[in-house]
Amino acid sequence: MNNTSAPTVAILLAAGESRRMKQLKALLPWQGSVLLRYQVNALLEGGADRVVVVLGHRAGELKSLLEGMDGVHWAINPDYMLGKTTSLKVGVAAAKEFRPQDMLILNVDQPRQPATIQKVLDSHRRQPSLITNPAFQGQGGHPIVISASLIEELAQVDEATLGLKAVTQRHKNEVNKVELGIPEVLWDLNTPEDYENALKKQD
Repeated sequence: MNNTSAPTVAILLAAGESRRMKQLKALLPWQGSVLLRYQVNALLEGGADRVVVVLGHRAGELKSLLEGMDGVHWAINPDYMLGKTTSLKVGVAAAKEFRPQDMLILNVDQPRQPATIQKVLDSHRRQPSLITNPAFQGQGGHPIVISASLIEELAQVDEATLGLKAVTQRHKNEVNKVELGIPEVLWDLNTPEDYENALKKQD
């Protein structure tokens, strides 16, 4: 947990239809649970003070998995079919209510162990950077941690301007790119093949 009065709020994006996976990613089995609950627990265990889950497709079904979880909140994106940036903006607006110090952004199809999340947060807190981006062998991955001072910029992202990528590019000189040596930071489960490969690589 963050020792400062302002919390670290994680935004977990879980609004999409999972078309390429051909089944809802949030409900994929993962380490004795399903991805949605695994990710929420990992974020909390890894150091987030609160988690905002952005829901859209089959929101009612997924919301039922989150009810009663301490520190977990959800926000509904009615425009999720218009692109991921619409979900990011919904998540940022919800996170803003908690007056965060930092926000950690992750997609539900990017499973990360609590220890990985903790390493990213620890690095962000040690370095006076606006953005912390984990990497493996030089390639940037997730989760990304962003200072709350960039909330207004995040609130203006759209698909045409490359969303979150545009924000990180504008502040490229203030990015703490931390090499973790953990391939997991690159995992992105878009297809059944991606999912099967990641299952084989789990610890």
